[in-house]
Amino acid sequence: MSLLPDRVSNKTSVIVQARMGSSRLPGKVLSELAGRPMLAFQLERLSNCRAIDEIVLATTDQSSDDQLVAFAESWGITVVRGSEKDVLSRFALVAKTTPASTLVRVTADCPFVDPGLLEHALAEFHRQGVDYLSNCAPPSYPDGLDLEVFTREALLRAQEECVSASQREHVTPWMRESGVLTTGFVQHSVDLSKLRWTVDEPEDLAVIRAVVDALGGRADFTWKEVLALQQLQPQLFSANAMFTRNEGARMGDGQKLWRRAKRVIPGGSMLLSKRAEMFLPDQWPAYFSRAKGCRVWDLDGRELIDMSFMGIGTNSLGYGHPEVDGAVMATVAAGTMSTLNCPEEVWLAERLVALHPWAEMVRFARSGGEANAIAIRIARAATGRTKVAFCGYHGWHDWYLAANLGDQNSLAGHLLPGLEPKGVAENLLDTIYPFTYNRFEELEAVVRDHDIGVIIMEVSRNEKPRDKFLERIRSLATQKGIVLIFDECTSGFRESLGGLHMVYGVEPDMAIFGKALGNGYAITAIIGRREVMEAAQASFISSTFWTERIGPTAALKTLEVMERIRSYDQITRTGEHIASSWRSLAQRHGLKVSVSGLSAMPSFNFSGSKALAYKTLIAQEMLVKGYLATTGIYVCTEHTDAIVSDYINALDLVFKLIADCENGRDVGTLLRGPICHGGFKRIN
Repeated sequence: MSLLPDRVSNKTSVIVQARMGSSRLPGKVLSELAGRPMLAFQLERLSNCRAIDEIVLATTDQSSDDQLVAFAESWGITVVRGSEKDVLSRFALVAKTTPASTLVRVTADCPFVDPGLLEHALAEFHRQGVDYLSNCAPPSYPDGLDLEVFTREALLRAQEECVSASQREHVTPWMRESGVLTTGFVQHSVDLSKLRWTVDEPEDLAVIRAVVDALGGRADFTWKEVLALQQLQPQLFSANAMFTRNEGARMGDGQKLWRRAKRVIPGGSMLLSKRAEMFLPDQWPAYFSRAKGCRVWDLDGRELIDMSFMGIGTNSLGYGHPEVDGAVMATVAAGTMSTLNCPEEVWLAERLVALHPWAEMVRFARSGGEANAIAIRIARAATGRTKVAFCGYHGWHDWYLAANLGDQNSLAGHLLPGLEPKGVAENLLDTIYPFTYNRFEELEAVVRDHDIGVIIMEVSRNEKPRDKFLERIRSLATQKGIVLIFDECTSGFRESLGGLHMVYGVEPDMAIFGKALGNGYAITAIIGRREVMEAAQASFISSTFWTERIGPTAALKTLEVMERIRSYDQITRTGEHIASSWRSLAQRHGLKVSVSGLSAMPSFNFSGSKALAYKTLIAQEMLVKGYLATTGIYVCTEHTDAIVSDYINALDLVFKLIADCENGRDVGTLLRGPICHGGFKRIN
């Protein structure tokens, strides 16, 4: 028996839920379908249902939905506008607008909603005498024929008692799950729930259009005609076969946007290291709404502690540092660009030279890859020789990827396996030669066998120099008249106020800084000896946005704060503690883990064939616990002792799961999606 008051009338209203701002396919409800908007197609079908008295459009109060309102009004349909996220409250406004006692919920992305099924559902609703009834819980009809029927009183009670944001967004879960209301359902005799006739993705729309065209563009067909068509011409329905029912309800807004991004941005992102597939395919939040300290908030408003890459190493002072941001905001107010130069670039150049007395001149850029390319150009111009010996990772430019023209595994030991030299001119073959860190004899052989003019290398990344490795390279470069470049885009300002080479007491001819230099603002610097840097004037190296004002302003303030609080000492100590804790966890659980990297940016790795699966499991389980975490971290000053302690305690539980897997448990049963990528890989 119903727990709510008896119904007072038999009037029935269908509420069509619609908005233009779909997470996965914006504007889909007005997409063209057989010569009219998809919503018009659905309304034509609903108008053929003899059991309903009115149709109401429930849309949002966002300006983007003004065109939906105009469309509905042109049809003479009542429109109710309300919250975009709290859709339950939007429906409650409908209940307060219409006198109907029986309400039906349909969504505008289901153009095949069937009048006959609706009549059957309404008849069953009244026959069973329940407060709520659906044909999709449990599902047995094709996805896209979903119908939910409920009383006006049930809707208003849900509005009053439902507190879950997720349930309110999806309107009806509380009615089904609270146990307060009586519920019923209708089912088909055969389970057809895996068939997909709804529109969430571009592939869905392609299928719907193909079906409507095959049925002559008319809107009066029955759902059984569509079923018969699928049995006769299954190829019409194949484009969206990879999608599963209601997967959108399991996806966050970031995951939905990531799927959209991959359709319009090759690779999905401008940076390989920010691809969701590198961390947790199908589950990684992918996008942030705001960031502060060492915390980020995703598009669903979820707060996460970043114990991973902190902007890929750009924010050693934490996100949104008030002094740095304040300096930048003042600059924005004063103007960031003009026909004249900004004075901050001079002040920053002088500051960097003062920090590195061996250097005398500076050039600026805005990204690490272009800074490396600038440095190589200048060094080649200075020596008159074009061949380069390298060790480590140095960006995406042709001069670097040319190493893989002859042997596509040349870069595999230099951070990124899987990089193919597609698009790199073949005549760059034999212009660049790799050598392995701490193997001086390899570099000696390269210099002996080739006319090397430039050596570019990272001072240190995964291991420290041994056997005077850096000193011997410096001596060799001097002896042979080779320009020695230290790429410190990653290592700079993490263990000292300046380059890591200062810690080891070895001076290059040029050094490159980036990432931490601007604490999240785009700025990179190439510093060098005057006799080398002057060669830049003999080669055309110029770009408009290297002269904007924000980057130098941010760098000047960042350096000021770093020096005052000795940030490099803080993050070094914290990183050493984290690395030590990883070793302790591994020992406690009997796991073989190798820990490497600079103290302020340590990482750990598992050996064996399950390494990537374990990395994926860490990201998955730590995300549930409120962390962005993987097998490495760029430490920032906002990683306090308390935050680190809680992180280690949370990771302890994940290491226990991994230990179980080492003892026979199938890690695949713990993963809720694909395994992460381990290097460069094309994504679709």
